[in-house]
Amino acid sequence: MSSPPPEPVHDTPVIDMPLPPPGTMGPPTQYGWLRRECPLTRVRLPFGATAWYATRYEDVRDLIADPLLIRPTINDWPPRPDQAADDEPGLITMMELDGPQHAALRRALAEPFSVRAIRRRLPRLRRSADRLLDEFVAGGQPGDLVGGFLEPFPLLAMCDLVGIPYEDRGYFLPRADATLGALVTLDEGRQVTSQLREYISALLDRKRRKPADDILTELVHAWGRGPLDGESVVAFGLSMLVAGYRTSTMFLADAVVALLAAPGQYARLRDDRDLLPVAVEELLRYLPVMNGVVVLQAVEDIELHDRRIHAGDAVLPVLASANRDERVFADPDRLDLCRADNPHLTFGRGAHNCIGAHLARAQLTVGLEALFDHFPDLHVPDGHRPTWDDESPSKSPLTLPVSWRATTAAA
Repeated sequence: MSSPPPEPVHDTPVIDMPLPPPGTMGPPTQYGWLRRECPLTRVRLPFGATAWYATRYEDVRDLIADPLLIRPTINDWPPRPDQAADDEPGLITMMELDGPQHAALRRALAEPFSVRAIRRRLPRLRRSADRLLDEFVAGGQPGDLVGGFLEPFPLLAMCDLVGIPYEDRGYFLPRADATLGALVTLDEGRQVTSQLREYISALLDRKRRKPADDILTELVHAWGRGPLDGESVVAFGLSMLVAGYRTSTMFLADAVVALLAAPGQYARLRDDRDLLPVAVEELLRYLPVMNGVVVLQAVEDIELHDRRIHAGDAVLPVLASANRDERVFADPDRLDLCRADNPHLTFGRGAHNCIGAHLARAQLTVGLEALFDHFPDLHVPDGHRPTWDDESPSKSPLTLPVSWRATTAAA
């Protein structure tokens, strides 16, 4: 019996994970070169671990739906052989659930997150936006639009729909952000896992005793009937804490920065609201929020571009790079508010595509419409600039100083 042929050896250098240029939302300048010359390479993450970094549209599209890739929890990856095993449950969100548990949860959430259900909530979303902007105006100008509106609006919308008390944000926000930023703050993210689980578990007990008109209450009731189980309901609650608002916040904030930075774009959408559905899809494609934040792990060996991804290796399919791939999008680095052919991958695909896609679109649309109506001439005043966290792979402004005409009133 002949021995198997030797495994080919490929020289795969490790590069530092690409980051956006300082003081900008990005994307990283290396995207174009990587797509052309090195579509699958190894990168060193901020905390030292390495991962495969995929940048072409076709590869990213296939990888995010590949059943040979699973989403590890921040407690499981990267492994820590020098530390004792942790018996505590990890930070399991909807992204880490699989099989019958995941399917049952998706079925339970299909109606609350449907187009029809989100459409019914549009007036409520708009009332929340108007109230926040009225309070923002009362604070005087220039004002920080991030703290006054762009952060609280998506958070308030998520809390209202899901049933997470908005008044608890001082407790759960810093802990949720620590887990969401685990590519930079891995140890901190791991440390708060148990605190977030305890918070959600206590909240579910409260919903059982005092039902309300929200998704968590519906899931608690469905839990008792089966096949939905308690761990799946906790996973949904953790998903909403960790990612259910933050990505929407980042997209809305970056959208305002992009529209104000490009001459005439803000005014164009302000004056032609019929453009909004197509423009929202273009903003979702163009804004580089999904810059290497999706971490997957191979359960078997995978061959791609003459390289072998071994079982256990981490893979980062870079959605923000795929959305700028010149093979798919004409003039991809230009914000084209009329772009008709727009198969962006922002919400993923396959079994774990974003269940909150309709809500995210609604928040972006309503948020922009409210800004257009309250502030037709919104602008960044001379001598002021947004501030950024330049260590983060995914960026939105920490502050965005803006001014407006004092006589502006809501429509």
